[in-house]
Amino acid sequence: MRRLLARLRNWTAGKRALVVLLVGVLGGFVLMGLTGTTMVYTSSEQFCSHSCHEMTTNPVMEYTTTVHDKNRTGVRATCPDCHVPHAPIPLYVRKMGAVNDLWGHLITHSIDTRAKFEAKRQVLAERVWTYMKGNDSRECRYCHNVAKMDPEKQSEQAKTRHDRARREKLTCIDCHFAIAHHEPKGGPGPQELDVDTSLVSRGAIF
Repeated sequence: MRRLLARLRNWTAGKRALVVLLVGVLGGFVLMGLTGTTMVYTSSEQFCSHSCHEMTTNPVMEYTTTVHDKNRTGVRATCPDCHVPHAPIPLYVRKMGAVNDLWGHLITHSIDTRAKFEAKRQVLAERVWTYMKGNDSRECRYCHNVAKMDPEKQSEQAKTRHDRARREKLTCIDCHFAIAHHEPKGGPGPQELDVDTSLVSRGAIF
């Protein structure tokens, strides 16, 4: 090891040190550029909805019939708005977790047909609900700011339910689920799921 380090020091001595430095800086810029480009592209609606047939023939078909896609104002919530964290650290963690999605797409083909997707719908829904309950519906709150909600513009029913949610410390997904995808049949809903949120402060970035 010492000989190897000595050879490396000798090789990088003098003018070669500048070349190594420049190559390293250039390589760093290229790596950062590729990483940033990959992050942006894989967080786009185009990638999420059209990169694989599991999405185009299942979730996207359901989403395009909902108010999140088409409404009177034209303001849309796309796949990444709900499923990709906007804060840096959670985003990186989620991207690393996407290896599981690649495994299902390339190896196990777990939801590559409509029948497989329907059979796994409850499991998939509970996974997303648990994640969202655990972070206090962080992605929902990126667009829906509770502090900016005007009670005077809400129906009596909405005001009553939001008051109840505050009292019982419910989070968005406890009530607002199955609004972009079909609801699983026969299984428990988000309020029936037991999720430990003791380690996650409300509104935390993690």
